[in-house]
Amino acid sequence: MSDRERTTPRAEEPASTYAPVERASLQSLLRQPKYQHLRQRALIALVAGVVFGILLMSWRVGLTAAILAAIAHTVYRARTTSSVPAWRRPSVAERRTEAQLRKLERGGYRTLHARAIPNSDAQIDHLVVGPTGVYAVDSEKWDRRLPVRVQNHRKLFHGPFNQKPRLDEARWEASQASELISKALGREIIVVPSLAIYGPAVPWRILNIRDVDVFSGSLVRKWITKREKSLTSDEIDSIYEAAQGVLPARYGD
Repeated sequence: MSDRERTTPRAEEPASTYAPVERASLQSLLRQPKYQHLRQRALIALVAGVVFGILLMSWRVGLTAAILAAIAHTVYRARTTSSVPAWRRPSVAERRTEAQLRKLERGGYRTLHARAIPNSDAQIDHLVVGPTGVYAVDSEKWDRRLPVRVQNHRKLFHGPFNQKPRLDEARWEASQASELISKALGREIIVVPSLAIYGPAVPWRILNIRDVDVFSGSLVRKWITKREKSLTSDEIDSIYEAAQGVLPARYGD
C-alpha cells in the first residue's frame, strides 16, 4: 500500500435519511380501530367454541360453534352497518316513504329526495312531481307510545307536545319550493305541503291542519294518486328539471 493510500482518510458513508420500516404483523394490524370488528368476531368465535366444546366435551362441536358464531357476527354486521356516513343516510321514516314513492314511478311520477332550501337549514324530504300535481312530503318518526291528536283543526299534538313549529316549517318549505320553481319556469307552480307520520296511530285518514295535509305514513301513495290529474308528461319533466336546479341536494347527488 502506498503512502498516499495510508494517509488519505476514507470518506464516511452518508447516514441514511430513511426511517426504519416496521415490519407489519397480524397483531399490529388488528390493533387498528378499523379492524375492531375482526377482534370482536374472533373473541365471539373463541368464547362460543370454548363454551360449547367444554359443555359437550367435543372439540369438533366447539369448532363448529366457533365457525357458526363468526358467520352470525358477519351477517349481523352486514345488516346493521353502512359504508355511507350516518349523517348522509336517510332516517327510517324517509326510507319507508321513499320505498312507497318508488312504486309510483311507473305511473309517471318523479321524485327528488332530501332537497335543501337555499340559504337555510331546512330540507324537503321528498318532492314529488306527477300527473296529479307537485307535493312536498316530510317524513316523521314519532314515539308510538304518545297519542296523536288535534284540536279545532288548528292544533296538532304528539302527546303533550304542540307540533305547530313542525307544521309551520313544512308549510314554509313548500312555499319556498313553489316560489323558486315558479320563478324558474315563469309561471305559477303550487307545491302542496304534507306531514307523513310513522309510529303512533293517526286517528284520521287525511286532515288539513294549518294548511298542511297530515296523515299516517302508510297513506302517502293514496294521498298523491287520489287527486285529479292536472299535469302532462312534458309539464312533469319541466317542473322536475326546474326543481332539480333550484333545490340543491342536501348531501350531493
